[in-house]
Amino acid sequence: MSMMFRFALFFITSLSFQASWSHAAWAVESRVAVSTFGRMQTGESVQQFTLTNDHGMKVKLIEFGATVTEVLVPDKSGKMANVLLGSDSIEAYERGVPAGSVIGRYANRIRNARFSIDGKEFNVSKNAGQNHIHGGQKHFGKLLWKGAASIDPDTAAVTFRYKSRDGEEGFPGNLDVAITYTLTSSNELVLDYTATTDQPTVVNLTNHAYFNLSGTGDVLDHKLQIESDETTTVDKSLIPNGEFTRVEGGPLDFRQPRTIGARIRELYDAANGYDHNYVIRGEVGTLRNAARVVDEKSGRTLECLTTEPGVQLYTSNGFNGKPYPKHGAFCLETQHYPDSPNHNHFPTTIVRPDKPFQSKTIFRFGLVQEVAE
Repeated sequence: MSMMFRFALFFITSLSFQASWSHAAWAVESRVAVSTFGRMQTGESVQQFTLTNDHGMKVKLIEFGATVTEVLVPDKSGKMANVLLGSDSIEAYERGVPAGSVIGRYANRIRNARFSIDGKEFNVSKNAGQNHIHGGQKHFGKLLWKGAASIDPDTAAVTFRYKSRDGEEGFPGNLDVAITYTLTSSNELVLDYTATTDQPTVVNLTNHAYFNLSGTGDVLDHKLQIESDETTTVDKSLIPNGEFTRVEGGPLDFRQPRTIGARIRELYDAANGYDHNYVIRGEVGTLRNAARVVDEKSGRTLECLTTEPGVQLYTSNGFNGKPYPKHGAFCLETQHYPDSPNHNHFPTTIVRPDKPFQSKTIFRFGLVQEVAE
């Protein structure tokens, strides 16, 4: 082979590699856009990541709270709308607007804000009377994470990371937390959580996304099905007492699809609506169906799959029309059971240095079958 031929071959191969690399880079850039969302009161800059797939579905996320701010999906006529409550203002999120943020270090409630690990008692912050809820006064949804887009031409993804220091809100151990949001070509938003610690601690992570598949009004006409036969029995403070309640025949029964509003008023005295942890059928740790929601008005559907043992159904019971109407959204918070650290027969939430935390949840958006056909 002559020197000139070898040089020509190398030159052509290099051009081909550069063209291939440039195409891959363009594909990534077209699927993930990064911009500045705003500045916090502390002066820290908050970045926004916009994920887009080939169908035009868009998901917007910000570093503050590792928060999902928008989910734009089509209805039965192809019209795009945002189906997640949020804001375009960092000031609103700092004030506490309902948000699709990551909740931790421990989502949901812990009775008397205390628990024991290996015989040692820990006291965490009391922010719900004498109890603890959602990680404390300054939970993960109120903190600044660090985001980075993935370099993968086949997916649109961003990973947010945060280091929770030993003693933060009273929890033991330095905890390194990461959540990766991936938007797939199947209109799935995949949430992959991981957490590692340097000493035994408890971890229960979820996302508190407020969904409304119509994009407006309330969700009482949304049809809901939950893959569950029982809930964790709670007292007046909505904290489990260690027992389980069968849902059959009662207002908590969503084993077959029915509207959220069909029997919601029967729960007004206890919780002003739905705020209940459902025990999901199947093996904990395996990805399986948890719930399905259908909005016949728009034709949109939402399926929820998870590896978690439970899902908390919440129906925005405290909304009062400013700016959202009562029951203006529903939440499907995939998680371990509330107060698990104080119930040995519940799936454990203890994480150790040799036993990291891992969890996956998928929100799959679609259209009702008769419309899709």
